[in-house]
Amino acid sequence: MQPPTATTAAHLLLLLLLLLLTAAAACPDRFHKRPSLSAHSRSRLPQQYIELTQPLPYSLLPPACTHRIVTHSFANTIDSPPFSAPYSPPSLCPTPPWSSVALELSVSSRGDQYDRIAAVWLGGVELLRTSTAEPNEDGVFWRVRKDVTRYSSLLSRSNVDVTMMLENIINDEFTGIYHVNVTLLFYSSEGGNGPRVSMNQLSDRGLSSKSGLGLEGFGGNSRAASEDSVNLAKLGAAPWSYNSPPADLIFPVSDCGDRGSWYRIESASDLPSKRIRIPANTVRAVLELCVSSHGNDEFWYSNPPDTYITENNLTTGRGNGAYREVLVMIDGHLVGSEVPFPVVFTGGINPLFWEPIVAIGAFILPSYDIELTPFLGMLLDRKAHEFTIGVASGISYWLVNANLHLWLDHRSRRVQAKSVAYTPPAHHVEHESRFHQLDGSFRVKAKRKAQFAGWVKSSAGNRTTVVSAKNKVKNLISFTWNGTHKLVSQRTKAKREVKILNEAGVPISRAAVKRRYPLRVITSTLPACKKGTYVLVTNVSHELSESYSDGDLWSSARNAQDSSGWMKVKDHNVLSGKAETQQSYTYRDEFFCYWRTAEAADGKLVGDHSTFGCASSS
Repeated sequence: MQPPTATTAAHLLLLLLLLLLTAAAACPDRFHKRPSLSAHSRSRLPQQYIELTQPLPYSLLPPACTHRIVTHSFANTIDSPPFSAPYSPPSLCPTPPWSSVALELSVSSRGDQYDRIAAVWLGGVELLRTSTAEPNEDGVFWRVRKDVTRYSSLLSRSNVDVTMMLENIINDEFTGIYHVNVTLLFYSSEGGNGPRVSMNQLSDRGLSSKSGLGLEGFGGNSRAASEDSVNLAKLGAAPWSYNSPPADLIFPVSDCGDRGSWYRIESASDLPSKRIRIPANTVRAVLELCVSSHGNDEFWYSNPPDTYITENNLTTGRGNGAYREVLVMIDGHLVGSEVPFPVVFTGGINPLFWEPIVAIGAFILPSYDIELTPFLGMLLDRKAHEFTIGVASGISYWLVNANLHLWLDHRSRRVQAKSVAYTPPAHHVEHESRFHQLDGSFRVKAKRKAQFAGWVKSSAGNRTTVVSAKNKVKNLISFTWNGTHKLVSQRTKAKREVKILNEAGVPISRAAVKRRYPLRVITSTLPACKKGTYVLVTNVSHELSESYSDGDLWSSARNAQDSSGWMKVKDHNVLSGKAETQQSYTYRDEFFCYWRTAEAADGKLVGDHSTFGCASSS
């Protein structure tokens, strides 16, 4: 073989440089982990995946009955309609109202596959949005539980369809089929098995774990209990709680197409909507917003502006800047918005980070409550009104839909209502862009402030609801080292408050939620020895913290995750690498504390410790 000439070497160097620059600009990215990479595969046993979160308050208790609503294997389901089956409440179960209901999702897979997004709907109402782990040759499995008591009025109905969408591809390369079971667990206050166990009672049982998954004390079957991740998955102004009665009616704000009940938003100009007529005796309305970002907007918080991409002749489609906000409108009027928590799926940034501990919210994506009671004055005219969802500055693509929860006055066929305060929410966004060739920085500062008020006169009296909402976002993207080193730093803060006043204007209740979710991603792109390959060295820190107060009740939770490692990549395939992830979850309220930490290294769970109970304040 002839030695390469200087011209050939220069061409190869240029091609390598272009590869590194394109890879760096597109980071964070979505990758596919080769099944043979799993360190667990040498044991020839399936790998269990977990998501750290708060145990459900009734996890100690056996359900009165269970009802399997989905059993399906999702193989080559791309471009196919969702799985669908008729639903009716279980005949052998105690009649509603149930004190609590949980949805349990169990999934297994074996082979080679990307992560996939999925959702479960009942009558078009979303019960769960989830994503999958990337399987390996020996198999993976996981099981999660979500409280779905707030959907009790829907769960008590017959002759509705349960549907599940999980678009998957099966061919010679991608062989992983996802085998899914979805089961409802019903709890009844009859017969002494009522699940309203306070969290301090969990502490009184002396539950503590220093190994395993930290849930061994739940129920009679320690192995089954240890497979669970459980989640309330609820964020919002006045979140539904176990002390709140479920809504009397739930209307879906969702699609009726053959690609699932979610709307697919490709750009900021896409504004899917649905017309709904509200019953005349409605006294409260809450919209539950369900969102997830994909494609070129999966990592929207890391997207540089289009000018950076075009002036450097980059080929990535991930642009339009790094600010996104999901908007909700009624008849064209903005009534609420959310800057969503940046969920990282198991193929995101570095897939080696997320085995076997997945990223925050990956198995049970959060939804967001928007209080709409102040707008009943415009809704209770017995006419259909248009509910619209959009994504500000969004690009392809987002999956969105919503559930409209309504509470009725059962002593009246019609109530009176009036909106007394509506001003367009104040919105301010600042963009700062400084770059020379491939190095530079981009800053976004955004904030929105809104307040709405309205009264409802019902059989319970005249009540005025005042809703206050604030969002604040700071985002920084920095490129250095000729564009091969990228820093993404984002801090999001949100505050929601709902006050209820009596006819004399005296506050009778107040609920408030404060949330923050900082995110930091650092990626360095380095050349590798073989042609067409490169090395990504990455550090990720992200967190979801929330505090809630309602009168004398209060709670706080903090879920934080730190990951570091490297991987060798060709195209979007991970060839090798090493990774470590550490996570801590803490929850506290006026009665109870829960704490759990877990560590993973190179695909193995190397530490998991949890405890219930609060330290004495004396």
